Amino acid sequence: MDQQSSTNNMDQQSPTNKKAGLRQLLVYLPITIILIILDQITKKIAVDTLSSGRRIPLINGVLEFTYVENRGAAFGILQNALPFFVVITLAALFVICYILAHIPADRHYLPIRLCLCFIAAGAIGNFIDRLMISYVRDFIYFSLINFPVFNVADIYITCATIILMLLVLFYYKADEDFAFLK
Repeated sequence: MDQQSSTNNMDQQSPTNKKAGLRQLLVYLPITIILIILDQITKKIAVDTLSSGRRIPLINGVLEFTYVENRGAAFGILQNALPFFVVITLAALFVICYILAHIPADRHYLPIRLCLCFIAAGAIGNFIDRLMISYVRDFIYFSLINFPVFNVADIYITCATIILMLLVLFYYKADEDFAFLK
């Protein structure tokens, strides 16, 4: 009896849940847009300041600004594979929007929503570069370990993904907290 009444309640709340899901997307859209704008501003400054080959050391032998046009992905893989990047980016954005639209509005899920905003902003920031100029503008270089040059969008994606993985592994309970995805 209880199971049947809760099923009926879920069916009756479906239109409300759909409206709440749309509201969720709209609430986090401004955050994502602000993050994209910040990424694009930093890339513009990097082009204006560094495209002549200039390097600006922040910490000698450790961290510097230098300009690189990246036509691939991390570590230079998949050079000139624009159609692949378009498909992957659109698929990732679809999944992020789906999750944001279906995740409960409960404060408990705020960390996931914020991580998804940062990942979406990073994906869109690099996507804009790929579509508009056919390459991604990178400018942050850890010279200490000869790490590939990256940008603010890459920081968004990397940090948010690591935090999201830690949340899923250690904070949320798969069987309880992710029932909304079923």
